[in-house]
Amino acid sequence: MNQAIQGRRGIAVAPHATAAQSALAVLREGGNAIEAMVAAAATIAVVYPHMNSIGGDSFWLIATPDGGSHTVRGVDGSGAAAADTTRYAGRASIPFRGGDAALTVAGTLSAWDQALQLSRERLGGRMPLSRLLADAVDYARHGTPATASQQRNTASKRVELEAVHGFAEVYLPGGAVQQAGELFRQPRLADTFEHLARAGLDDFYRGDLARGIARDLQAAGSPLALADLQAHQGLLREPLVLRHSAGHLYNMPPPTQGVVSLTILGLLDRLGIQGLDHLGPDYVHLAVESVKQAFAVRDRHITDPAFMSIDAQALLDPAALDAQAARIDPTRAAPWGQGKGPADTVWLGVIDGQGNAVSMIQSIYHEFGSGIVLGESGITWQNRGASFSLDAAHINALAPGKKPFHTLNPALALLADGRVMVYGNMGGDGQPQSQSAVFTRTVVYGMDPQAAISAPRWLLGRTWGQSSDSLKLESRFPAATIDELRRRGHEVEVLGDFDETFGHAGCLLRDTSGRLVGGSDPRSDGVVAAF
Repeated sequence: MNQAIQGRRGIAVAPHATAAQSALAVLREGGNAIEAMVAAAATIAVVYPHMNSIGGDSFWLIATPDGGSHTVRGVDGSGAAAADTTRYAGRASIPFRGGDAALTVAGTLSAWDQALQLSRERLGGRMPLSRLLADAVDYARHGTPATASQQRNTASKRVELEAVHGFAEVYLPGGAVQQAGELFRQPRLADTFEHLARAGLDDFYRGDLARGIARDLQAAGSPLALADLQAHQGLLREPLVLRHSAGHLYNMPPPTQGVVSLTILGLLDRLGIQGLDHLGPDYVHLAVESVKQAFAVRDRHITDPAFMSIDAQALLDPAALDAQAARIDPTRAAPWGQGKGPADTVWLGVIDGQGNAVSMIQSIYHEFGSGIVLGESGITWQNRGASFSLDAAHINALAPGKKPFHTLNPALALLADGRVMVYGNMGGDGQPQSQSAVFTRTVVYGMDPQAAISAPRWLLGRTWGQSSDSLKLESRFPAATIDELRRRGHEVEVLGDFDETFGHAGCLLRDTSGRLVGGSDPRSDGVVAAF
């Protein structure tokens, strides 16, 4: 097993090595954690195109030192549905691919813009946008070796996506799937990043680029119009907070499922897991049953906060968590229905030498999103709006200008011992589950972050590349654990040793001495980069 990576002046983790290195380069040049994250986010939007894009959404948690502690802020870069949704009336569901699937504004660049404004105002950030986007321009114009993950996903989705507007020209050059190791070039996307460096990120919504995007979306059959782009704004948000025995844990409020991740950890904190074997059946059972409790709350309450009837923070009140914990049977699996389904996503973390910490996630929902690649800009557009329900009584029912429910949620913790921790994972329903595994193994069981991430993981329900709602376990769990979970009533499905189904996790910590330590996921193409 690889060892955790350590540093003092800066550290970054991403599921693609070049993104972590882009962040580290900015830190070495004197940039702060927010600036470094923008550089990493731009790079990974180019080099991991099946997972994310500037045509998707993004959420940030940012912790900045403040008088001996930290202030934590959230940035919401999620887009709303088009103002005109009449075309969906009378349909049973929204398709996952093509123009009808591209019905929400892409909020990623608005999140970068909000974060950089915070960098300038709070951290004195002065690094030019042209520098932060330079690596993305280079990788897009001159190429980056395609990953095996990109090859697998292109091959598996080819039949579904080949006829979608713009897809084949970019992802099937010469009519063939890009093979792992072949240089993957995106010259139109390079031009787009260069234009953004000159015109500013807001040009995506209210400038020349916005007008080109709107033309292309209309040509692709999307209901989005220029007015929808112009109406969008990234938002600063107050994070949700869980008061845990180990410290204060933060996540994003709705429309994300951040409350789910915090609820799971709040329940496990009440269930006495401290003395359990993290590979044993008791630990996994209690974690899975906590997931079921948290998902039930999510499916009743969480959507665009403008359409909610309850304050999400109230769901983390101690009395509410106590009641949920009391419903968990330590010996028997509760019934389980269906999850929310898959989501392709990237999570990245950065901590700089001054203690500024960023946890960031960006996504296009399914592999390659809607499959649409815009002709003028080379942008792959998300299909997040396909998660809306067309049942008017559903909590996540489609409405003009409404934000869809998001599985995305970045995590951050201010621990009672003074450590700052950023952590996260990709993968729909798997995100809060892997967050709970990484947090409990690192903080409760004292494992270093690399060991915590590399350890076998479980996943209840559907996630990236999966369609079944079973309890999935990596095959490295002991046979006795698997057998006992089945005896308790879990429908167990055993997958590979280091299976990408379980997502790409990452974790970074900074302690009171200034020591930085991090782990990256061997299931991904990522690394930790530090100095």
